[in-house]
Amino acid sequence: MNKLNVEFQELPYAVEEAMNRLRINIKFCGKNTRKILIASSMPNEGKSSVAINLWRMLAEAGFPAVLVDVDLRKSVIKERHHIKNADKLQDLGCYLSGQAEMEDVVYQTQIENAYMVPCVNLLESPSALLEDARFAEMLDKLAETYRYVIIDSPPMGSVADAAQIASLCDGAALVVRAGETSRNLVKQSLQQLDQVGCKLLGIILNRVETTGRAYKKYYGKYGKYYSQYGSYGRYGTEKTGEAAATEASHK
Repeated sequence: MNKLNVEFQELPYAVEEAMNRLRINIKFCGKNTRKILIASSMPNEGKSSVAINLWRMLAEAGFPAVLVDVDLRKSVIKERHHIKNADKLQDLGCYLSGQAEMEDVVYQTQIENAYMVPCVNLLESPSALLEDARFAEMLDKLAETYRYVIIDSPPMGSVADAAQIASLCDGAALVVRAGETSRNLVKQSLQQLDQVGCKLLGIILNRVETTGRAYKKYYGKYGKYYSQYGSYGRYGTEKTGEAAATEASHK
């Protein structure tokens, strides 16, 4: 298997603990929840950082996990995590276009149990490739091989790609940036997930101080709306027993 080195920045203690709580909550989502979408409503909410650190922590806890970078238009993982020789790699786009097979684009990393399908060549119009059966087949095969398939997608509010990807997943965690993401955008994202039949696993409240009035204000704002949306039937934690609103204070 091809090998890949992924660099990580050390997380502040509070962020590391928040991510660890998220990892634990994901474990309680059930054995049939394998393909997990990390979504956001708009850019710069911290979606990719949450996805890659959740993937790392699941692998370090002993769960074989693969990160699939499906943000084919504006992926930040290659640059942010200093993936070397990226121009020479075969990536997800190569597989989707038929230029490579799945075993060619799944890379083992320096972290035990952590594998990645990278995106190193950005595409202007990947929608047709994502709608092709080849993409769905890949996710299903990965779910048979690895305990967790963590999927980083484009924002829900930017392009239709995210809804297409969500339709193929077992569940989604929605990243919400405190003080930036409006309730209307959150509502639209939740409705999109509902329309394509993707279960909401939880809401990740990101970039907020975890003490003082600011935390209470923002968590109360989004938490109240989350519980209200649960009354629609699909998302209520009391009804599903699996959804778990989670706070992450990534900065």
